[in-house]
Amino acid sequence: MIDLDLLSRGELSLHGRLVAASNGTFQGSVSLSGESATVVYKPVQGERPLWDFPDGTLAQREYAAYVVSEALGWSLVPPTLLRDGPLGEGMVQLWIDEAELPAGETELVDIVPQGRVPTGWIGVLDALDGRHNPVTLVHADQDGLRRMAVFDALVNNADRKGGHVLNPGDGRIFGVDHGVTFNADDKLRTVLWGWAGETIPAELLEDVRKLADELAGRLGAELCELITGVELTATRERCAALLKTGKYPFPSDDWPAIPWPAF
Repeated sequence: MIDLDLLSRGELSLHGRLVAASNGTFQGSVSLSGESATVVYKPVQGERPLWDFPDGTLAQREYAAYVVSEALGWSLVPPTLLRDGPLGEGMVQLWIDEAELPAGETELVDIVPQGRVPTGWIGVLDALDGRHNPVTLVHADQDGLRRMAVFDALVNNADRKGGHVLNPGDGRIFGVDHGVTFNADDKLRTVLWGWAGETIPAELLEDVRKLADELAGRLGAELCELITGVELTATRERCAALLKTGKYPFPSDDWPAIPWPAF
């Protein structure tokens, strides 16, 4: 994986804007001492205000998600940091290319006709597509996604779309777009509900237990530079809740369980 020194000190050049993104998002590259890498750059000044998150904090939340992923030892978030760039302070993250695999083998979240959930996949939601055909939202029954579902519950991810799950084809998976995380209010919205109510694997709970200990010390102090004290307390409470139940959470009845659009 890339050296963070390249991300932090490399010269950042922009290639173009990703126009489908809701906030200002750019693809670029960093170069240092003959090395280079493709990155995503999200300047703070390109963030749209949200009613339920403090203004100008989405880049910090993206970095906080990376910090928690690394503290868990799961490396679900690509290398990420905060730094200055052509449009000011922002989040810079390693660009992950999805594998060039045969059609249908890259996606870990998909839509299939109702009643035709493939072997090794889990149905999440029955619905109608744009042409009113009955379909089912599905995701792979895969260990990396099991970790991601726990991670999203811990960071209170309000926007785990299918398109935010990346498969580089080497056995790893990555999650991206973590700007709307760590809210003190429960806001979990995800396409990864397939294990709701099931027991979380013991090894994942042990990692959560270690995270809870670290949140009471150095890690908590680091996160307080990125999120509010109230949000840190809520994160610790989510750890405690998962450890108490030992189970994947169910969707709430108080807000939409699936982000829109789902991809």
